[in-house]
Amino acid sequence: MRIRTIFFAALLWTAGLISLSASAQEALPEGVTRHEFRHQGMTREYLLYRPEELPADAPLVMVLHGYGGRAMRGGQALCGIAAKEGFAVCYPQGAPDAKGKSCWNVGYPFQEGLKTDDVDFLLKLSRHLQKSLNLSRKNTFLTGMSNGGEMCYLMAYTHPGFFGAIAPIAGLTMEWMRKELDSKGPVPLMEVHGTDDTTSAWDGDPENAGGWGAYISVPLAVGKWAAEARCTHEITEELPLMPVPENDPSYVPHKVILHRFTGGVPAWDGGPATEVLLYEVIGGRHSWAEKDLDTCGEIWKFFSRYLR
Repeated sequence: MRIRTIFFAALLWTAGLISLSASAQEALPEGVTRHEFRHQGMTREYLLYRPEELPADAPLVMVLHGYGGRAMRGGQALCGIAAKEGFAVCYPQGAPDAKGKSCWNVGYPFQEGLKTDDVDFLLKLSRHLQKSLNLSRKNTFLTGMSNGGEMCYLMAYTHPGFFGAIAPIAGLTMEWMRKELDSKGPVPLMEVHGTDDTTSAWDGDPENAGGWGAYISVPLAVGKWAAEARCTHEITEELPLMPVPENDPSYVPHKVILHRFTGGVPAWDGGPATEVLLYEVIGGRHSWAEKDLDTCGEIWKFFSRYLR
């Protein structure tokens, strides 16, 4: 029975490698290169954008894809911003789960028994890039969408001081994280989330109706970090509507309400006051919300406040 189990796992991993190999044949955008990184006996893949004129000790932004996704299928606009602002962008590839789907191990019920330690992987990969590319150890930031957003929250709980700021997009805080992990805060954090997201529900899913596991509501998830930072005020503003996309003239941009929690204690000695932001996309679905918001621009604007 054990031999059959090992053989089945090998087939799944092989299927994952075939999937990654197929993606390796795809043409990459200019300036993006593909790399491998060995971690805990597994060969992991990542894509890297590095501007030609990258100064020493430059910042690094890590971008995580969603469940079943591929590196750089989301958040691509950060490369253009990186070229202007002078930072590197890394798009790691998640490893396959028992279904053969690329993912980040955040404790979904169907990930029970999954041995992939993605927390350690992202920490080790970040340190590798900081050292090999002479990037800043202090100015490393994390963002990701959906399953990648859950990974962002998990990092905030487990390693609140490692990343300078964190930006989950359509991300969730799993109920098990809230109950079992002892977060230390404060963490500069921003979330972008649609109120009509049927995959990652705005109001939470305490009964696990969606199959991802029980998770708390988005306002409660974000409010936890505002409380950790001891923020004293909430400022709410309606952002200007985005123009109708030229490639989608029938699209009607959604209204975005920004909830800014301010007056928090610094995340490090001598640092700025910690802020926590929630971009509420009214009627928005499960996405990076790039038709409703300059999402990547807002991410970098937020991250850049916490450069050291």
